[in-house]
Amino acid sequence: MHVLGPDVRTRHQSGAIDPRGYLNLEEFRLDGTTPVWQFSFGGALVEKRITMRLGANATIVRYRVLRSIAPVRFALRAIADYRDHHGASLGGGLPNVTLRDGALAVRFPSGGTTIVLRTEHGTLAPKSEWFRDFELIRERERGLPERADHVHAGDIVFSLVAGESTHICAAVDGIDLGDPAAAFVARAAHEQALWAQAAPRNPQLAQLVLAADQFVVDRRSAEVPDGKTVIAGYHWFSDWGRDTAISLPGLAIVTGRREVARSILETFARYVDGGMLPNVFPDRGQTPEYNTVDAALWYVEAVRAYVEAFGVDASFDVLFEACAAIVDGYRRGTRYGIHMDPGDALIAAGEPGVQLTWMDAKVGEWVVTPRIGKPVEINALWYNALRTLADLDRRRGTTAAEFDALAARVRTSFRRFVLPNGHGLADVLDGPTGDDHALRPNQIFAVALHNAPLDGTIARAVVDVCARELVTSHGLRTLAPSDSRYVGTYGGSREARDAAYHQGTVWPWLLGPFACAYARVYDDRETALSFLRPLLSSLGAYGLGTLAEIAGGDPPFVFCGAIAQAWSVAETLRAWHALSGTGPARVE
Repeated sequence: MHVLGPDVRTRHQSGAIDPRGYLNLEEFRLDGTTPVWQFSFGGALVEKRITMRLGANATIVRYRVLRSIAPVRFALRAIADYRDHHGASLGGGLPNVTLRDGALAVRFPSGGTTIVLRTEHGTLAPKSEWFRDFELIRERERGLPERADHVHAGDIVFSLVAGESTHICAAVDGIDLGDPAAAFVARAAHEQALWAQAAPRNPQLAQLVLAADQFVVDRRSAEVPDGKTVIAGYHWFSDWGRDTAISLPGLAIVTGRREVARSILETFARYVDGGMLPNVFPDRGQTPEYNTVDAALWYVEAVRAYVEAFGVDASFDVLFEACAAIVDGYRRGTRYGIHMDPGDALIAAGEPGVQLTWMDAKVGEWVVTPRIGKPVEINALWYNALRTLADLDRRRGTTAAEFDALAARVRTSFRRFVLPNGHGLADVLDGPTGDDHALRPNQIFAVALHNAPLDGTIARAVVDVCARELVTSHGLRTLAPSDSRYVGTYGGSREARDAAYHQGTVWPWLLGPFACAYARVYDDRETALSFLRPLLSSLGAYGLGTLAEIAGGDPPFVFCGAIAQAWSVAETLRAWHALSGTGPARVE
């Protein structure tokens, strides 16, 4: 009889690795979004799969003996923990572990939800003891606590012969698991439906379509019982207004998920206040934080993309009113000094100690890139919003003359950003100490947006300077290496990481806008697509089957940060869809 122990590798601070089932690992792969392990030992071959039940806090693990000349005996440990992704358990009170109706019920003394563990075969034996001094390698790299303790909550023992399988289920107390095998069937059917809607053109895009789905979650309320939102990234992120608005076209519109897009847009429309959208919806339902200048303007672009893709529908009036409220709020003035300068019709924003743009790192009281004044991408988005509102107004049967006239003023004033001798655009105008000419990727949106304020030779100069100084195979640098403030590596303590976050660190999501801008000025889709192909080839490089948050600014541009980021996936999908379609690449 073969004996198969736990297959999860754990490293202790002493350097010991226990258990050592990983030595028998023969293969690891993804089947859709389902991770699959195969272990080979003594002539036997065992497969392990993990999935989550759709729409429920329930995880199912399936073991199957693919081949064996004798029964295989499994001896597994259930390791439990109760903390969020920022914390680390360090001893303390042990949980209450009991057998209840043939299942293991684990409840920690700190309160919270009881976890129930059930197995189809064999026996469950409750335990409650600390396994101490687990080494947290990634946390140590990030300057965080590098040790944790976990609870040994129970033992599971069962035997299978060749061709047999069994399921182990863990769920929040009160969830009916039903048939655990059906969870795998439902997952496969869900993924097939996603592919049918999106019609991806190659296996890498097909994987990105599945990755996109993983960010779409429920945000139900009394007003919107079927509300949806977008988790900005895994791990560490909640649903952020900016990230949701930027990601929506790639996650839901180009993938054909009309109802998801509609639900998200309607949900966020209810949060427009003073022309602004919240940047953060806290995890536990506190008051949303209105501290971003760009989220609302990106929302207008998402509405434009939705209407372009799906036409005018029952949600149009709600979405139009939200967009009109945003433009009106920015014209009149709102929080944090956000207002339209009556002199040139450009948007100014910012106050000391506050970071309002997507370059929002802050170390203590130090705002790393404050960008107070008139940021270049905010004003490109402002022009796009005015043109969009004019187009939406015309769909309502009005002339939209007011918005057209204001957009024309902004387009003329936008020329103030242009630097001489083809050096691209200023990053910020009219700041506390004057203009900021730092070479950053924010200028690419002045060419990439659907309604772009620049064209012709000036637009090409912007693309060229970004290509020379900022473009890498994994995204665009946030600051040119020639700048004395440039930081080419991302790592170390939180302070060191935040100081580098927008001072050279590469962001994959920016490659989508760059590729679209390149196609626009050079009328060359195939070359534009070549900028995106390295990202498609890197789906196994960091977060398996998805795209990372950031990468280092220096070669070899190693991925780091969150293992999966919504706008990295979304903008790659959106740009590929735009560039591989039909019609002219150049937009006049």
